Amino acid sequence: MATTARPETFYDVMRRQGVTRRSFLKFCGLTASALALGPEFIGTIAHAMETKPRTPVLWLHGLECTCCSESFIRSAHPLAKDVVLSMLSLDYDDTLMAAAGFQAEAMLEDTMQKYKGRYILAVEGNPPLNEDGMFCIVGGKPFVERLRYAAKDAAAVIAWGSCASNGCVQAARPNPTQATPIHKVITDKPIIKVPGCPPIAEVMTGVVTYMLAFDKIPELDAQGRPKMFYGQRIHDKCYRRSHFDAGQFVKQWDDEAARKGYCLYKVGCKGPTTYNACSTVRWNNGVSFPIQSGHGCIGCSEENFWDKGSFYDRVTGLNVFGVEANADKVGLVAAGAVSAGIAAHAAVSIAKKKDLEKETQE
Repeated sequence: MATTARPETFYDVMRRQGVTRRSFLKFCGLTASALALGPEFIGTIAHAMETKPRTPVLWLHGLECTCCSESFIRSAHPLAKDVVLSMLSLDYDDTLMAAAGFQAEAMLEDTMQKYKGRYILAVEGNPPLNEDGMFCIVGGKPFVERLRYAAKDAAAVIAWGSCASNGCVQAARPNPTQATPIHKVITDKPIIKVPGCPPIAEVMTGVVTYMLAFDKIPELDAQGRPKMFYGQRIHDKCYRRSHFDAGQFVKQWDDEAARKGYCLYKVGCKGPTTYNACSTVRWNNGVSFPIQSGHGCIGCSEENFWDKGSFYDRVTGLNVFGVEANADKVGLVAAGAVSAGIAAHAAVSIAKKKDLEKETQE
């Protein structure tokens, strides 16, 4: 009696490549950590890797600069090579694949037919709609046509970077090509937005890993971004936050305050209004992020950040301590609090001194 061959799993591929059981479990632990999941999820991820077949991914490129791909291949936890070679079948990506021309297009068609309704479509860049899409031609066809064709049988769509998520610089005013975010073209599929210019490498691999391990899309915020990475403001976890609260600001580049590492809010930092994991996950294997290097956040993971004025104009009307103050007053609030504290301390000291003198006289 003939039996159907068991589909190859993630773990099968990793073992074939010489990955030991110990290394595999370490990989699952690092993956859980990167996803901000507790130790109890390591077993869940390991079980998923051992039992689930590899998931095909098609990666398309529209109007973009390829910075998302450049970021993705530099992921450290998990390594991009582990994601690409062991965790998924990156069956089509005209930037990373060796095939070209008719061979590449044949792979695209084969994956779409063989895994209909099961593959993930990852999109880097956006489609221009003006002139019937003629401002971006890929494989002899307008990119917008290729996007719609590839998305029709996808299980879900990942919008890589700000270009795909919200249009980015291509869609900035006056937008002559009518560059358009993915979600305004593909309206009948779940879309996971992973904005940033580019997104953090570990955020990109983390989103893919979560979808493969748990067989569902991560919880999204109101803008369609994964809450696990976009649930907090950069400002909330910034190591310069204490300087903000104390009213200690850099007022011009390379002043004494800048050398001391004070808050960059007054020279345009958008950290207080930007939701991303930059201040926690950081870049280049956790080495640094823009604010740590001395430059304020430009808010690249927020919608239409190119059209919100200069990167060096500060955010106004920002509430800091609850709703009772804004950042222009924070220095006065902090100074007032310090003065009040000094006055209270002095009053207590004087009272104690008088009590002591009275006791001595008695």
